[in-house]
Amino acid sequence: MLLPLDRQIASASLLMKNLPDTVVDNLLANATIRQYGRGETVFLQGDEANVIHVVLDGWVKLYRIAPNGNEAIVNVFTRSHSFGEAVAFRHESYPVSAEAVTECKLLLISARSLIAMMKKEPELCVSVLASTFQHLHEMVSQLEQMKAQTGAQRVADFILDLCHCDTGSCMVTLPYDKILIAGRLGMKPESLSRAFSKLRKVGVKIAKNHASVNDVAALRSYAKIDPATAWNKAL
Repeated sequence: MLLPLDRQIASASLLMKNLPDTVVDNLLANATIRQYGRGETVFLQGDEANVIHVVLDGWVKLYRIAPNGNEAIVNVFTRSHSFGEAVAFRHESYPVSAEAVTECKLLLISARSLIAMMKKEPELCVSVLASTFQHLHEMVSQLEQMKAQTGAQRVADFILDLCHCDTGSCMVTLPYDKILIAGRLGMKPESLSRAFSKLRKVGVKIAKNHASVNDVAALRSYAKIDPATAWNKAL
């Protein structure tokens, strides 16, 4: 059963937030909800893609297993994020696997139903394109971060994304274990630990699964400075 809060979270997703209420209601009418425990598989690479997923609660990671057996984190999604749109529309196989990082609740929307609605509702086509473009933009941003930022700057950006304020001090909860955070940022766990240590100089303190930020604006400035300067200050 779709609770009022679930509907609110789903409606805030990029896939639905600009749609008329009537279209959202029709889209959600045939959707289903599934609960996943921590570490449970949502789907595996090679499975047929026939649904779009919207995260209602918790965190989900997308990953691939490299030929050498190492796990490569492709992306991590949380509340109001959707994933799997592009491959589901083409009825292809998933190019990645998905796993619940924490206990989570997902909304599953039938790709067949969504495609049928797209033929009747032009607004839905625009929303789908916007959602797909956003995923591409996020991937490009991740590549840019890995090429143009130091490890400490990437961690700073990660923490900033979790902050609920633009200025002043802030306390945030790290959403999943540090090994996964390192994988998400293209780092080794030991490199992540060093990055946390370097961020102390800009007012960030890590205690278990919490990060205390003394000055959000200062941390944002640090994340944006030229990498050469960052190396001089952080090394």
